[in-house]
Amino acid sequence: MPWRMNSLDRLRRQFQSARGSAARHPLPHSLQRIKSIGHVLPSASAPFAFAISQVSVPSDRKPIDSQFGLDTEHGSAQPRTHFGYQEVPQSEKETLVGKVFSSVASSYDLMNDAMSLGIHRLWKDHFVKSLDPCGQIHCLDVAGGTADIGLRILDHARLVHSNRDVKVTILDINPKMLEEGQKKVNQTMYYGGNQIGFKLGNAENLRGQIEDESVDLYTIAFGIRNCTNINKVLQEAYRVLKKGGRFSCLEFGKVENPLLSNIYEAYSFNVIPNLGHILAADRDSYQYLVESIRRFPSQAKFAQMIQEAGFMLPHVPGNSLHKKWEDLTFGVAAIHNGIKL
Repeated sequence: MPWRMNSLDRLRRQFQSARGSAARHPLPHSLQRIKSIGHVLPSASAPFAFAISQVSVPSDRKPIDSQFGLDTEHGSAQPRTHFGYQEVPQSEKETLVGKVFSSVASSYDLMNDAMSLGIHRLWKDHFVKSLDPCGQIHCLDVAGGTADIGLRILDHARLVHSNRDVKVTILDINPKMLEEGQKKVNQTMYYGGNQIGFKLGNAENLRGQIEDESVDLYTIAFGIRNCTNINKVLQEAYRVLKKGGRFSCLEFGKVENPLLSNIYEAYSFNVIPNLGHILAADRDSYQYLVESIRRFPSQAKFAQMIQEAGFMLPHVPGNSLHKKWEDLTFGVAAIHNGIKL
């Protein structure tokens, strides 16, 4: 269902009632100028382009603050990876990312509305619709703590196919994110039933929790870029899927059009961290989220990684034979699929 946001001021008032002291900070002039937003299709960008055209890229970007206890001086002998634009020991990234999502859990969905002007909801709707889940299947939604995808899967099967046989397991590494998802499920018709359940676990090692070839559909939305070792996540996805099962990932991507890329860059670095500060009193977490998007591989590279993990990449209708993913909103996000043969 198309989602309508009358104005960012309404969103701001919702945060004010929920976040207390954060409400005392006024919106910057650039955000006050964002007007009402009507129905937005997944590939439309007029409201998005209007909003981000009000800002410019800061000339002196600063790295994430010390809130998360970054140690860039020690452990140089350890294998290293990125945490946003910082380089950290691999052994520390999981803890650092955990702190980010513990910090943003209670306001995660609403902040995503502000960050994407509501478009993330339409991306998720389109994502689940493209999967068309139904029947007696087991879906594993990884990094799905807030239950956004899990509930959409159940709703789609029920409303489109009158089907109540789909089972969804929501797995997340962060207990606070799972708590938020459980609260959401408690307010739905699925509460107390056997269609949806929650597990605490690490996408890089699901052994002992998810058996070999026990899953029909593996979904992960806006989560894989936060994992320390993406290849391990893909290997585990391949292990737990049945033959013929589908891996499906919704993740941020790279905008190829230079003009749109510059506009998107400006919005991401100049507006989103400030929204985190104003609306959630947490600039650093949203600075990391923006930086993590930039560090994630391009659509072509990620598709190659999926293929190298053993998956067959299905053809996407309307694409060339070489483009095995579906871009949304000019590549701001993308859907990747892989089939286990």
